[in-house]
Amino acid sequence: MQTLQFESSWEKTIAIKDRELITEIFQDSNMINGQIIRLVPIWEALNYKGEILITVLIHNFADIEQIFQKQKIAYIEKETIIAEHTFTVPKLIIKPKTSMPWTFIFPVESLRMKEINGNGNLELQTTP
Repeated sequence: MQTLQFESSWEKTIAIKDRELITEIFQDSNMINGQIIRLVPIWEALNYKGEILITVLIHNFADIEQIFQKQKIAYIEKETIIAEHTFTVPKLIIKPKTSMPWTFIFPVESLRMKEINGNGNLELQTTP
C-alpha cells in the first residue's frame, strides 16, 4: 500500500493548509499506464531570481527506492518545454511504495521561456 511521507524539513515547516492539500492530492492519485514514478503537480512559482519553482507529489509505485541523481526533468506547459534541467538531489530518496512532495528549482540558465502560465507538468526525460 502506498504511503505519504514528508522530508524532515517539510515536516517541520509545512502549513496545515498545504499539508491538507497534499494529502488530498495523494488520496486522489494512482498509477497511470504502469508508470512506476509519477510526478503530480501541486503548484508553480517564479521567484525573485527568475527561477521557476515547481512543487510536485512524487509517487514511487515501485518495489525499490528511487533516487534523483543526474535525472533530467522538463517543465512542460501545453506541449511546450518551458525549462529543462538535470537534477542531483542527494537527500531526495523516495522509499518503495511511497509518495513525497518536493520542489524542483529550475535555474535561470535552464529556462527556455522567462514566464509561466501554470497548469504545467514535470516529465522525467530519458537519455538515448
